[in-house]
Amino acid sequence: MSEGTRRHLFISHHHQDDGEVSNLTNLLSGKGYDIRNSSIRAKPENQKRLDEKRVSEKVIQRLLKMKISWASTVVVLIGKDTHTRPWVNWEIDKANEQGKRIVGVFVRGGTEADIPSSLEKYGSAIVNWNTDSIISAIDGDNTFKNTDGTDRPGPNSGGSVNC
Repeated sequence: MSEGTRRHLFISHHHQDDGEVSNLTNLLSGKGYDIRNSSIRAKPENQKRLDEKRVSEKVIQRLLKMKISWASTVVVLIGKDTHTRPWVNWEIDKANEQGKRIVGVFVRGGTEADIPSSLEKYGSAIVNWNTDSIISAIDGDNTFKNTDGTDRPGPNSGGSVNC
């Protein structure tokens, strides 16, 4: 596998969309891309510890910062209720602070209403579940789409600009 097809990603997602992380890496791997994913996917026993607040927020934040730092791009899976997840917005904010490329990808059932507020502010691209669109966005294409494929404004389009 050539280095040119390898992508280091942090895939930010709502816990209920955990299966979509595998679907995304499988989709891109099927097209010959070597996807290295640093996101956290808790095993059931670890998820229970997280749910019971037996892991401090500071520990989680430190771990997430390291994993985001390692990745060249943060991909945000936009599924049902993603916008309600405080950790997703926190991850996007940290990625922005680190100067990372931030790409939103709609999963099945995700709508414009599910886009996290931080992705609306800092997103580099938002695309549909399509291999070519996802890879183009990861590689630098600043495209913003609605779930129906129509164009939508990005964070820096229109409105007033502060200099």
